[in-house]
Amino acid sequence: MAGVKVCGVDEAGRGPLCGSVVAAAVILDPMCPIEGLADSKKLGARARERLAGLIRQRALAWGVAEATVEEIDRFNILQASLLAMQRAIAALSITPDEVWVDGNHCPDITLPVWAIVGGDALEPAISAASILAKTVRDAQMIELDRLHPQFGLARHKGYPTAAHLEAIRRYGVTDFYRKSFAPVRQVLANPLLCAGG
Repeated sequence: MAGVKVCGVDEAGRGPLCGSVVAAAVILDPMCPIEGLADSKKLGARARERLAGLIRQRALAWGVAEATVEEIDRFNILQASLLAMQRAIAALSITPDEVWVDGNHCPDITLPVWAIVGGDALEPAISAASILAKTVRDAQMIELDRLHPQFGLARHKGYPTAAHLEAIRRYGVTDFYRKSFAPVRQVLANPLLCAGG
């Protein structure tokens, strides 16, 4: 299989209540290995940022794309994740021979594609994609936190923690929230839950 260009694909942001879902696609250079690649969830923020820089420098090609909150609400989070993956693969400057996707669903593409459960911990190209997707998505949450500090997004990155749920009950649902997600729907359906409502 020498010379086969494998593209690893992963997404970040399926579980949070707000923001886009982000996907990345990476074709690593076998002549330029990157030490320390692992499932992004097992790495600290500083290690992820350092590795993301190395991936951008050393990979043969990489692409990052997203599906919007509106697309998540229109299609559902799984279909939106697959759409973001399609876009990330399309953004590559090189066409891969094979695409390996973390999880058990494959995007609808014309290339040979395989789903690998736990692939972000098993395959370096998928690990690299998971790191790129997570660092881009986290940066988006940090920027949203700067604009809307009342929600605490820099801390929980949009996941439904107790503090986050309390914040949306207190401050309401803004346009970057996924209105199809049950905790957000509940706040919208019961405005009197809001403190002071």
